[in-house]
Amino acid sequence: MRRILLSLAFGLPLLGTPLAQPGQRVPAPAPAEPTAPPKVVPVSVNGDPAARFSLVVMSDGYTAADMPRYRAHLDKHLNVLWSIEPFRSYRNYINVYSVEIPSPESGVTCDPDVREPRKTPLGSHFQGGCTNPNARGILVNQEAARSYAKQATPRFDQILVLANTDTYGGIGGSVATTSGGNSLGVLITPHELGHSLGRLQDEYTYRERGVPGGTYKGGEPSSVHHTLMSEEQMRAEQKKWFRWLGDTSDSGGKIGRFEGGMYSTDHVWRPSKHSMMISIGYYFDQVSRERMVQRISEQVNLITDSRPIETPVVPGEVVWIETAHPNSHELEVTWQLDGETVEAAHNLPHFRTPAGPPLFGRRVTVTVVDRTPFVRDPEIRDTVLTATRSWTLSPGPRPPAAPSRESRFTGSTPIDRPVGANDVIYVETSHPSNRILNVRWEVDGRPVPRAGESRTLPLRDLRLAPGTHKVMAMLSDPAQATAPGLPQARTWTVDNTMPTVNYTLSEPVERKTEADGTPHYVFDEEFTMRLEPSDEQRGYVVAEFRVNGDGWHHYYGWPDAPDGTPFRFTPRGTTIKALVYGSLSSEGLSPQPWEAREPGYGTHRIEYRAIDAAGNVGPSKSFTVTVRPTR
Repeated sequence: MRRILLSLAFGLPLLGTPLAQPGQRVPAPAPAEPTAPPKVVPVSVNGDPAARFSLVVMSDGYTAADMPRYRAHLDKHLNVLWSIEPFRSYRNYINVYSVEIPSPESGVTCDPDVREPRKTPLGSHFQGGCTNPNARGILVNQEAARSYAKQATPRFDQILVLANTDTYGGIGGSVATTSGGNSLGVLITPHELGHSLGRLQDEYTYRERGVPGGTYKGGEPSSVHHTLMSEEQMRAEQKKWFRWLGDTSDSGGKIGRFEGGMYSTDHVWRPSKHSMMISIGYYFDQVSRERMVQRISEQVNLITDSRPIETPVVPGEVVWIETAHPNSHELEVTWQLDGETVEAAHNLPHFRTPAGPPLFGRRVTVTVVDRTPFVRDPEIRDTVLTATRSWTLSPGPRPPAAPSRESRFTGSTPIDRPVGANDVIYVETSHPSNRILNVRWEVDGRPVPRAGESRTLPLRDLRLAPGTHKVMAMLSDPAQATAPGLPQARTWTVDNTMPTVNYTLSEPVERKTEADGTPHYVFDEEFTMRLEPSDEQRGYVVAEFRVNGDGWHHYYGWPDAPDGTPFRFTPRGTTIKALVYGSLSSEGLSPQPWEAREPGYGTHRIEYRAIDAAGNVGPSKSFTVTVRPTR
């Protein structure tokens, strides 16, 4: 059975890519002074900007009165980002700062829906002039954007400008722009991070919409997700994505070899039928996701801190490290003494050295490995996803007892937002040189049977009942149990209530119920679907759908329409500015006699689900539809 392809690719031009924009060009507007000093809001700061990927998001065209709208747009954009792997698993590796810049006027210059100039601090404007009703590229003054970003952090990696418009638009580069209020605008961010962070190439088969890109005439691409090789060549030579061939793609279908990419229609191939880099509503496929994990991990040190290695370790001293902390899994920590693994210290951030002789010249080594299933390339695993550190043991006096002020929490999973039911919670503590502090974990007031030296708690292993829970980590010092301020505690809210989705369809000509209870609707020619996700916690909730088991696709309503307009399905789709949306032009689940001459008609299974702000993925539900011709 062939799978349905919803042609939903929405091309986003890279900075510098020529755009076919008719109409009079006007000079870029000069940046205007904000009406009040910009406000920097650290949205999610997980470490030193020098050792994290730092994303600075800023407003333009939002007046002081518009700031609640900007904050809602920011929440939506970020929650969509956190719903997409590998950002969902590695959000702790990314710092996010918001810069609220009050604008003298509301809106964007030359918005096709308004076609008037606006005075804004970044000079946001649609490329092509105010006479172009089809303008899509949003440009800003990049020097001004960088100046505002430095107010958030001197070391930033990516700027994203949310322009105050509901018209679809945006452009890529180190200073990316997007429509703050357009339903598709939220998908520009992960796509552009695929470029700027992942160094991924576009998989588009065109450079200008509606104009086929032609034949690729270059040599073997350096891009990890484009090739001239056949599947047999990839396997034989163990190159490109040979390790993923045949796997079910995270963006739908199978990982294989699909013609087209890098703005060419033929003679170059990509791994999946559709993925984030060709159709921004889908996920990254495994090939692109592996590269994204590599590039995200390169922004951090797996061992973020440790006992200094320059000075020898004396008998009985505690050697320690701090590591990075993925959101979804634990890193593997292995301690060795003279090359022999110390099993008792497995996955602990510290190791107490032996107190007795002989000690001189012995070596303590720690190895940290990220064994994420998102990576199969051993070279990436052995380099980017592995870190080691070593110390030399030397005779010497036992270190003196450290003062009580050393016993404290120094870091943790953020406590200001609910955590997901499958997250890994972590704490970091101070490190007295002569003892190991204890951490006791509780869930809803009940102790969790976990070693007191452990600094992480994988919530997935607890199999929590549905609902909201409280997790507490309590720090105590075995040498100073009565010291002021001890024990210390940190508390998190665990959201284990799954988000839900309601759907609304256009009026069918017939309603049925399948034997298994699945609703079945019959439509003539077309139907529309609205998804309305909800959750008991605050934050934007993402809705997704897929058709006949194809890739999960972000639900955004209807492109180029007011927010909340339902998505429209037809046998061959609807063309909007040279791109096709909502096509059902392949076999359904139960072919009818008329399908052979009427592609796209038939019976189709629609699945839907939601992802909440904590990252919980709700259960998927489904219904079936039959679309039949009227002629």
